[in-house]
Amino acid sequence: MQLGKKKLGKKKFGKKKIAGLLSAATCSLLANPVQAEEHDWDIDSAVLYYSEDDDRVDAFEPVISGKKDLGDEEILSFKLVLDSLTGASATGAVPSTQVQTFTRPSGNGTYTVDPNDTPLDDTFKDTRVAFGMNWEKPIDRNNRRTLGFNVSGEYDFTSAAVNALWAHDTNQKNTTYTAGINLEYDYIDPVGGAPEGLTSMDAQDKNDTDDRIIVDLLFGVTQVIDKTSLFQVNLSLSEADGYLTDPYKLVSVVDNITGEPVDQLFENRPDSRSRQSLFGKYKKMFANKDIFTASYRYMTDDWGVDSSTFDFTYRFKFNKGYFIQPHLRWYTQTEADFYNYFLREGERVPSEASADYRLGEMDATTYGFKFGREFDERHVWSVRLERYEQTGESSPSEAFGQLDQQDLYPDVTATIVQFNYSFQW
Repeated sequence: MQLGKKKLGKKKFGKKKIAGLLSAATCSLLANPVQAEEHDWDIDSAVLYYSEDDDRVDAFEPVISGKKDLGDEEILSFKLVLDSLTGASATGAVPSTQVQTFTRPSGNGTYTVDPNDTPLDDTFKDTRVAFGMNWEKPIDRNNRRTLGFNVSGEYDFTSAAVNALWAHDTNQKNTTYTAGINLEYDYIDPVGGAPEGLTSMDAQDKNDTDDRIIVDLLFGVTQVIDKTSLFQVNLSLSEADGYLTDPYKLVSVVDNITGEPVDQLFENRPDSRSRQSLFGKYKKMFANKDIFTASYRYMTDDWGVDSSTFDFTYRFKFNKGYFIQPHLRWYTQTEADFYNYFLREGERVPSEASADYRLGEMDATTYGFKFGREFDERHVWSVRLERYEQTGESSPSEAFGQLDQQDLYPDVTATIVQFNYSFQW
């Protein structure tokens, strides 16, 4: 979650070069707002379409954000997001050689899955509205603070958060230190109620609602290296307590000999999670105004999930403001300690278990490009086209019986299309 924005000074280096470099930054903590005319808003608008292959999840997301200079480097900003998701989502249950019947989350009605097909809940849908505001104000010549809030609502989930960020400039404003905190409260009201973990799907033993609290801390340093390059390092710490289980995910219990499912249990995750991540980013503008960006993020948590993310972009500048920006992102993670493809009948049921592929060992690659045009510093349009490919271990060593012939971690592939337009209003 965004905690605030940082701004680099221009005392030592050329204003146009530094402004051009920062205007292309994709990380909000590196953004250097252009001073707007009085009463003008700088508006960024975007529409994103995400579509998974094989008629799985589709997402449509319009976003609008704005920023206004109130004078004396005081900045007011907002962001409004609308999300609409539909399609079929993997439940975590294993495929079978037989037709399988599942109870819908509401407890009213059932749906069937054909032999050897991955069980998908075809009633998956969600609509989210999120709104946030931030207010940045200088404290003195070298210090700034940002205060903000975010609220979001879905038909089964409500969230509210407040945040604060402090930024200190030193070394002729070529070095910036930041520290931030975000406090979030989530209220979960699942369709049909929140199930008791690791109880049978058919039992429908559920509570009405549940909640959780998340505390995020951020510490960062941004260093201008020379007239055309800078480097950023962030350390993030996160503590979550409360209901962290996905109420719609299942874990299959299978026969010890045939591997056929004999029961479906609701998953159960720990009620707390501690995460730490280290992020580094380097940005360089060349003499021809091309811009290269490289970043790396390492994350670890007490669930046993370790992940690495490498991200690279290179923006080629052309005449009349046109540009093209190839993008490559590679992600890899280990599985959670309580991740199970399935549970065996007759064996002791663990206190926590999940078959959610998002907690399994995986690799994911995103590749594509953005094409657009900058008319001036405040009028830019672009189109982004990318492919997402996620893979995991489809035939794990613990598979037996009919499970040996099934795909227990199907690949996920998706197309991403996004249109952006920035203007002043």
